[in-house]
Amino acid sequence: MTPEELDQIAEDERAEQGKYTERVNVCVAAGCLSCQSQSVKDALDQEVGSRGTKDRCQVKGVGCMGLCSEGPLVSTSNGILYKKVEAADSPAVLDSLAGEPVARLVCPTDVPFFQRQKKIVLENSGVIDPERIEDYIAANGYTALIKALTNMSQREVIDEVTKSGLRGRGGAGYPTGLKWSTVSKSVGAQKYVICNADEGDPGAFMDRSVLESDPHRVLEGMLIAGYAVGASEAYIYVRAEYPLAIKRLRNAIRQAERVGLLGSNICGTRFSFRVDLRLGAGAFVCGEETALIASVEGKRGTPRPRPPYPAMEGLFGKPTLINNVETYANIAPIIRNGGEWYAQVGTEKSKGTKVFALAGRVDIDLSQDAIGKGKDGKDVYLKDIWPTLREVRDQMDSALKPEVFRRLYRDFAEQNPKWNEIPASTGNVYQWDPDSTYIQEPPFFEDFKLKQGKLGEIKG
Repeated sequence: MTPEELDQIAEDERAEQGKYTERVNVCVAAGCLSCQSQSVKDALDQEVGSRGTKDRCQVKGVGCMGLCSEGPLVSTSNGILYKKVEAADSPAVLDSLAGEPVARLVCPTDVPFFQRQKKIVLENSGVIDPERIEDYIAANGYTALIKALTNMSQREVIDEVTKSGLRGRGGAGYPTGLKWSTVSKSVGAQKYVICNADEGDPGAFMDRSVLESDPHRVLEGMLIAGYAVGASEAYIYVRAEYPLAIKRLRNAIRQAERVGLLGSNICGTRFSFRVDLRLGAGAFVCGEETALIASVEGKRGTPRPRPPYPAMEGLFGKPTLINNVETYANIAPIIRNGGEWYAQVGTEKSKGTKVFALAGRVDIDLSQDAIGKGKDGKDVYLKDIWPTLREVRDQMDSALKPEVFRRLYRDFAEQNPKWNEIPASTGNVYQWDPDSTYIQEPPFFEDFKLKQGKLGEIKG
């Protein structure tokens, strides 16, 4: 695969997409599939066929659109998002492409849940077909890899990641550039890259959503990491409870091998890289890096004391780079746009965005119960004071304790503008801009309790 060949694939795919004047995207991630979104897609395909409009109307399966609790979700080329769509709604949805929206199915998108997101990791989710590499390439996929291999040295790649300020999204928040630099300097003819996709926290499915919706983004990040640290082999350790993610990862690996983006002498360079999957059996402890390494080696998944750290003595005793799914998914846009671009987003100590998953009993409008009293004696609700989170977050501990929350914000209740309802109900996946939230340090997302429900541990 040469840069010219990659450009040609992108041009061909964009030209093919350009033939369609109408588009209907159906979410085929796990949340919506569990609500029979595949039958919705099949019904739409059949309806388009019966109308004889296949030459101008495209029905495409795409990744997660975020609001899983309202699935099946369907978006159209005229900017309408439909919720809880059934197969029987297919004629009405297609009619709406040239007419009025189907009012009973419309899902409002002019709400904070959608409007306040800044998507970097999830920029392709809900847009591209996760099972077609051509769709990913047409969305600037693998251009960062080509740039790294043909225009940048290994040191320059690491410097760009360091400049971005990206910190590990697996929980510890260790500076990604520093970790890569350590592995790069480690002595060894054989080095490994591991992607930790063992998402074991109850109610957490951020990594699953990324793998199901944009598997090539993760592969591209791993390829760039392998080039930067001098590794030639990689493993993705993914829990067996994620069958759809596993299926799409295997498909993505085969496709990348087919077009020459995985294998030997990638892009005509001396860089060779291979990726394999290892399935976890569901042991929570295997999310810890040394236990994960033991499991990949075929041993019992038991943590070991450190040092030595995996960066110096990891898989099979060789220097090993371990990052989680979301960390790798940030790499391509960093290399494509530059570390300084990425560093403009986020907080002083933690750059970029963070993918969240809300699960369990979460109030839809977060206003069911008061969190305290304002100066005027009136009840204060979370939606009343949310905008000030940005203004006073520097006064707060990383761990957001309920009593600290109430003390800091009740005095702001009178002057704070009301914020509309936050549709954060069960099972939604979204990406939030840390620059506009209460989060000061993403690695320390602690319990945040409401009287009626709980935004439990939000892992970073």
